[in-house]
Amino acid sequence: MVSDKPLITDDEAAKITRVEELAYELTVGEVMTKKVFALRPEQTMREALDEFKKFRISGAPVAIDGNLCGILSIEDLIRSLRDGRIDLTVADYMTSNVITVKQEDQVIEALKLFVKWNLGRLPVLDSSNKLVGILTKGDITNGLLKALQKDFEAEELIRYRASHLFEDIVSDRSTLTLRYNVKKNDFSRGGAASNNIKKALLRLGASPQVARRCGIAVYEAEMNLIIHTNHGGVLRVEIEPDRITMEAYDDGPGIPDISLAMKPGYSTAPPEIRAMGFGAGMGLVNIKSCVDEMNLSSSLDRGTNLYMVMHLDKSKPLA
Repeated sequence: MVSDKPLITDDEAAKITRVEELAYELTVGEVMTKKVFALRPEQTMREALDEFKKFRISGAPVAIDGNLCGILSIEDLIRSLRDGRIDLTVADYMTSNVITVKQEDQVIEALKLFVKWNLGRLPVLDSSNKLVGILTKGDITNGLLKALQKDFEAEELIRYRASHLFEDIVSDRSTLTLRYNVKKNDFSRGGAASNNIKKALLRLGASPQVARRCGIAVYEAEMNLIIHTNHGGVLRVEIEPDRITMEAYDDGPGIPDISLAMKPGYSTAPPEIRAMGFGAGMGLVNIKSCVDEMNLSSSLDRGTNLYMVMHLDKSKPLA
């Protein structure tokens, strides 16, 4: 049993802002720029310069009939001017090995890519790998501001809280159980279960910091089921007045070395998953920092069981 003092205390969790929380909830498709201006590979760099001036942009994807070929930045234009080759084609100067995101990805995954690769923009693809949008840090900022405004308006209109749920039920021990089936490689719904769990906690009267800690822990567990399992798995959450118990389990393939899996940066995610921006190897580390107890058991023939507990302040019990 791993029951060390959590790295994130309630006071520290309270500093997790709603903006940071929204990064786990919003998808790229909700914040991206949908009207995409794209260059063609046969255009000259001079024409690209004119387009950049016209639209006041510093970069653009290069595509043919919606199929992404590359990306051109203002730095590429400067390089062509410096080389005295402004009349060469866009294909001569564009970056062909492009890092992209899918429109169903969570914003947090796009932010990881921006930080890791120091990018200015990310082309957005649909499930058929067609170009459907472009994402910049400015798009994310605007999307978060709009979501915050929507949050505020919703709170003003609807104050839905089930804060007396446990009080109204007479029993020796009252427990609310939430259960979610998570499918392998279902990135289109990645984060849906953890988002629903977090909303349920808030409606039951949990403090924002408790809901955020729980939401982050469950999100990481959910993504592990999507990425690393054979068939997906189950997320199960038991909510009681004094504790929240979370469990994620699957039927394989198991973790060969748990101590190694707990090290920051270690990941067994395949290259194609890493190319999508997932599997950075911080999931279990993030989980441990958010919960009070964590127990991870795994075998190669029976799968993995992740057990997590958050203890609630007895002076401020849930509901």
